[in-house]
Amino acid sequence: MDGILEVRGLKKHFPVTGAEQKNLMVKAIDGIDFEIRSGETLGLVGESGSGKSTTAFTVIGLYAATAGEIRFKGRDIGGGVKKRPLEIKRDIQMVFQDPGTSLNPQRSVEQILSLPLSIHRMIRRGGKREQLVELLDAVELPEEYLYKYPASLGGGEKQMLAIARAIATNPSMIVLDEPTSSLDVSVQAKIINMLLRIQRQKNLSYLFITHDLSLMRNMATRVAIMYLGKIAEIAPADVFFQKPLHPYTQMLLSAIPVVSAEEEALKPKSVHSQGEIPSPVNVPAGCSFNTRCPFTEERCFKEDPLMIETEPEHFIRCHRINKE
Repeated sequence: MDGILEVRGLKKHFPVTGAEQKNLMVKAIDGIDFEIRSGETLGLVGESGSGKSTTAFTVIGLYAATAGEIRFKGRDIGGGVKKRPLEIKRDIQMVFQDPGTSLNPQRSVEQILSLPLSIHRMIRRGGKREQLVELLDAVELPEEYLYKYPASLGGGEKQMLAIARAIATNPSMIVLDEPTSSLDVSVQAKIINMLLRIQRQKNLSYLFITHDLSLMRNMATRVAIMYLGKIAEIAPADVFFQKPLHPYTQMLLSAIPVVSAEEEALKPKSVHSQGEIPSPVNVPAGCSFNTRCPFTEERCFKEDPLMIETEPEHFIRCHRINKE
């Protein structure tokens, strides 16, 4: 598979307004590397405050990068959406977490789906209605929904509409920011299956942001774990679930609820951490996980570990593994 998105040394820092200390910054993203290949899904997982949504917003261009590179199909796009050419904006789309706030309540479904087609001059002559019906059909909504407004749609239907809007421009990549977290469990599976079907049909690449590791087993090609603005571990999905190496990854996987003894046997041994994720304004010196890790040693409090490759495509940032 060819690379479509390449991120190198990406940082996004926000100044803390009203702070007594000058130059105090929130290090939401603090130097991360990853790539996404054509037709694959990279799952980016982490707790609230880890920086995963900031990563999504920086990749899509809502935030300009503080430092580092974002290259899409070989072109530098790290300067934010205002500096991106129209064809790049067309080729990278996003589905937000809450469709209720990302859809204009004053516009009908027809108007919502027509807007990206109009902006990117993609309306077929004499065939606009047919295009809109095709988009609705792709997300399993009937034609009569063209006349509805977001207020009359259920949560799942709103997200289906948001997905239809995202694929309207025939993009190469879609950033999915927790697209199922605000939905009922009964609807989540339908949305996931729909996204997988659309991906196969259109050869789409996904950056899938979530805090739910259980989604990644069937959704992701590769999984990256984020903690306090940095990537702790990244690996192919099958390797990730069978051989997690970072203590934080093991902690997250051991906490996944299971319903059978067979599933319980596949989980790593429980890793007990302490406390909560620290503030990104005051990141611990050394390894940022040292305040919660049960395996710390002296250098964990002094040196930030380097990301190393332990086996093909399996990378980890941990002094414990580096020593081995």
